[in-house]
Amino acid sequence: MGFLDIKQATKSYGSVKVLHETDISIEEGEFLVLVGPSGCGKSTLLNMIAGLEGITSGEIAIRGRSMNGVRPADRNIAMVFQSYALYPNMTVAGNISFGMEMHRIPKAERERRIAHVADLLQITHLLGRKPGQLSGGQRQRVAMGRALVREPDVFLFDEPLSNLDAKLRVDMRTEIKKLHQKLGTTIVYVTHDQIEALTLSTRIAVMFGGYVQQLGTPREIYENPANMFVAGFMGSPSMNLFPAKVVSTDAGPAAEVMLADGRTAAIPFANDRLGSSLGREIVLGIRPEAITDRDGADRNSHSVHVVEAPVEVTEPAGSDTFVVSQIGGKDVTGRFRADVSVRAGDVFPFAFNMEKAVAFDPKTENRIA
Repeated sequence: MGFLDIKQATKSYGSVKVLHETDISIEEGEFLVLVGPSGCGKSTLLNMIAGLEGITSGEIAIRGRSMNGVRPADRNIAMVFQSYALYPNMTVAGNISFGMEMHRIPKAERERRIAHVADLLQITHLLGRKPGQLSGGQRQRVAMGRALVREPDVFLFDEPLSNLDAKLRVDMRTEIKKLHQKLGTTIVYVTHDQIEALTLSTRIAVMFGGYVQQLGTPREIYENPANMFVAGFMGSPSMNLFPAKVVSTDAGPAAEVMLADGRTAAIPFANDRLGSSLGREIVLGIRPEAITDRDGADRNSHSVHVVEAPVEVTEPAGSDTFVVSQIGGKDVTGRFRADVSVRAGDVFPFAFNMEKAVAFDPKTENRIA
């Protein structure tokens, strides 16, 4: 039993089931991120934990106590919304204090908590201002402060950074990470941004179509995706996915692929996992950082194989150059060193680190190796 247990939880609106049987057990102090595209069920699940949405079937429990039918106000949770939801006529201190006043917490204790979270969030100098006088990042800090003073069992974050500009989003991401490390609080965080998911979480639940597609640590999700949806959704740029055929070579089982100029190339796998699948059509998955220029390849890998392939596009990106070729009719992106001299139209050596390659069944889209 975890600190927060979601057991076979479902949600339906009439005959439409938007969240299928979901099982997640969250330990105290964990930072769980629910990530997925719009309409995948992540916000619905968060609202069910908060009590803003009823449960159609199953159970949600906190500290072993079932929350089914328990009012949101009685769940000892605190929620930070995308919209901040601050009272414009109140000062920062008033906004932070309001919930405590409603729970009749003594004034001295309210003031102690306000001072503590204001110092923690570096907003002490803003306590006398009103929301209209604050920047977006400052408003989000106030919204977080209002949640922190509650000292709840669980913090729920509903896409809290989506209204911020790109740089401020990165800065606030760091602040939330620091906050979690300092306080060790239990957090469930919803986002559609997979970079937020990978950088903030201790575990990630990747959702799509009302199902949890995969639950695991950021490393597990990134390096060992359970299916093609997870592989394609997580990571930026996303994992390359292209058709291949398992063939036999002197070096063992290999992925035979079609290049843009009509040639085929057989790229040996790092082991014989697919040795019993000769002739099988697969979808090969490999991340851009595992496709490099020859000198940029991982020197610790024992399975780097070079394929001469036509270059379609080059995309300089400061510290890297992304180089695109077509394999099996799909654009395949490699992450090359910034100083590599390569141009569109060149036939260039692409170094594939096959220790990082995975294989999927093209029909079920599930991982097979």
